Amino acid sequence: MSGFLRGLRTWLAPQEIRAEGDTPDYRFSLANERTFLAWIRTALALIGGGFAVDQFLPGLVHGVRTGLALALLAAGVLCSLRAVNHWVRCERAMRRGEDLPVSRFPALLSLAVAVVAMAMVVVVLFGWEGAR
Repeated sequence: MSGFLRGLRTWLAPQEIRAEGDTPDYRFSLANERTFLAWIRTALALIGGGFAVDQFLPGLVHGVRTGLALALLAAGVLCSLRAVNHWVRCERAMRRGEDLPVSRFPALLSLAVAVVAMAMVVVVLFGWEGAR
């Protein structure tokens, strides 16, 4: 089975991770879980921000409002999926005694949020109303 499909299956059956390696110090597993929860909080904030842009900025040009809202919603979806993937990868690495996995995702997420924030700065500076 491919590594990707195995990883997806592990999301829904984390007990399979116990079959690998040795049980790590519980403090590390709990820290991994806290990191997972922080990613989920970030995902919820991004999703909430997407809904807020869509619902509370009615004067904004429809295409701009929709684009900003969808960008935030997509970032929230990706962040929530990445959270569980990262949790599984870290738990597996700890059990195997390997280095923790590295990821470009935090940098990509922060760049995406920065781009949306800069678009919002432009919107604030130049006004909400579309051309009439």
